[in-house]
Amino acid sequence: MKVLKVIGYLLLALLVLVPTVLWVGSYFSLDHDGLHTEATLQLPEFEATASAGAQPTLSQIRAGDFTYRARTAGFGNSVGNVILLHGFPESSAMYVDMIPALATAGYQVVAFDQRGYSPGARPDDVAAYTTDKLVADVFAVADAVGFEQFHLVGHDWGAAVGWAAVFTQSERILSWSALSIPHLGAYGEAIATDPDQQSRSAYIGFFQLPFLPEAIFSFNGFNMMKTGVYADHGDETLAEYMALFSEPGALTASLNWYRASELANPEGDFHVQIPTALIWGEHDPVVGESALMAQEKYFQGNLWKTKLDTGHWLMETHVQEVTVAVLENLARITD
Repeated sequence: MKVLKVIGYLLLALLVLVPTVLWVGSYFSLDHDGLHTEATLQLPEFEATASAGAQPTLSQIRAGDFTYRARTAGFGNSVGNVILLHGFPESSAMYVDMIPALATAGYQVVAFDQRGYSPGARPDDVAAYTTDKLVADVFAVADAVGFEQFHLVGHDWGAAVGWAAVFTQSERILSWSALSIPHLGAYGEAIATDPDQQSRSAYIGFFQLPFLPEAIFSFNGFNMMKTGVYADHGDETLAEYMALFSEPGALTASLNWYRASELANPEGDFHVQIPTALIWGEHDPVVGESALMAQEKYFQGNLWKTKLDTGHWLMETHVQEVTVAVLENLARITD
């Protein structure tokens, strides 16, 4: 009996000690001075005339109830408009090497830090991150910069939002380029029926837990993210991500996309009529073959696929190939 008591006390101590260690390690890894927010607030408001060059210009875009940190380029060009959507855990910085190519090709380009990632668009409530609200942000930003119609590109969670945008307001989207994530109907079907895809998607359940994902990701100076998630990312991009996610509340806001994902589903016709490019890495641990195969029924000859010899972080490992594939998809409308 005494042995059982001792074991019980040890287990209780561990239950208290482990969360405490994680919390302390996380707390002291954060930037409590809010330097990223301060720097963002110093950015000018978006003006088309200031975004005429091919190199991305940082500014703030006021749209709806929020203000988004954004990169813009090519304004004044006449070939077409492009909006770029980042995934988790990244920002518009993931597109710094693609934006000049799009602008040089004659497009007006906007890549914005989405809800939760922009300091001026970071509500606290989990319900503020449902898919319908994330989609509404895309069109609000489009309206704010004067894009009646536009081409859309998205990676990871940005691809999920992009698919939902295509389902809901396809008349405003000229072409759609999805990076890494296949058609959501096919992806959902694979998660429901395929053990391999279920295993690949198991991380989503972990991300939906309270407190623990933030504590583990940020523990010890965000070491897990730096050495694992961002292993393929360059120093400049890594520095921006660390500035962003080290602010209290930023990592929680980005994880709230996962926590809210079951609260709203995209509505509309899941058949896609616009030119669509799917670009993915054949070694992507997130997406299996069944999801890729199941999407054909949603298209009528308007799906072009590019498979790359890489994993999930396409823009970090194969930026040239991805950019070429995206430009080819844009040209299917503009040629």
